[in-house]
Amino acid sequence: MSIRELEPNLAGRGLRVGIVQARFNQDIGEGLRSGCLAELARLGVADADVTYATVPGALELPLTLQAMAQSGRFDALVALGAVIRGETYHFEIVSNESARGITDVQLNSGIPIANAVLTTENDDQALVRMVQKGTEAAQAAIEMANLLRALK
Repeated sequence: MSIRELEPNLAGRGLRVGIVQARFNQDIGEGLRSGCLAELARLGVADADVTYATVPGALELPLTLQAMAQSGRFDALVALGAVIRGETYHFEIVSNESARGITDVQLNSGIPIANAVLTTENDDQALVRMVQKGTEAAQAAIEMANLLRALK
């Protein structure tokens, strides 16, 4: 039996990537951004092929990602942000609804979106994870863009 196996492909050259970052918890967002941009460059994505936008918070990410996806200008998108648990139920609402919105945009548009919105119990957890999560988001975005191309 001959099985066609699609290997992970992290070659970013020629891919166009859109990044949307929530400004709430700005320091964490900047750490996510630095990890993401450094990894995109390492994977061969040209600076000119990256578009970066910011929004007030995590709940505004899906709408902006949707506009980017509908533009037809991107092969992959990345969502960056941090939702840190507070003393109210608001944490659950923001975490769940932003994730649902991001997933909906991805499924409805067919454009892969790497979700790097950290949801942590405290600032320290977010600070430890931010650069690595940004790096992983860049890798996921590139791998998924290449996989979808290979499936066409």
